Amino acid sequence: MKISAKGRYGLAAMTELAENYSAGRPLTTLRISERLGISKIYLEQVFSLLKRAQLVLSMKGSQGGYQLARPPEEITAYDILSAIELTLTETASEAFEKLPALGRAIEKTVYAPLDAAIREALSAATLADLLAETERESHSDTMMFYI
Repeated sequence: MKISAKGRYGLAAMTELAENYSAGRPLTTLRISERLGISKIYLEQVFSLLKRAQLVLSMKGSQGGYQLARPPEEITAYDILSAIELTLTETASEAFEKLPALGRAIEKTVYAPLDAAIREALSAATLADLLAETERESHSDTMMFYI
């Protein structure tokens, strides 16, 4: 499985929205792009896909921006990545034209269980989990040790 830059930016941007969820105010793509250090135009493409998947709501006007469509506990990494990535797993092609039974066996024995494990792992991680881990990591960055 390979996650594109767009997928990684989507996870990061959605975590930013999760952090702001309780405030009930939308965040602009400009604010998110500045905070994450990524292109605003690129981020707008990501939000277009997230909006189409009904994961974010967009607000127009001077107080506009984006906010989560559901609570952070209800949005998974799988939801986000499946909205952004064309495919999360590779489909096996007919690489074994002379031995189709081998191709089917590899698909059934290797690829299908791997795809299921990826889906399960991504479905288990919510935005709330990402936000909590981000906070833990932030605290570990500020710890000082004395000898």
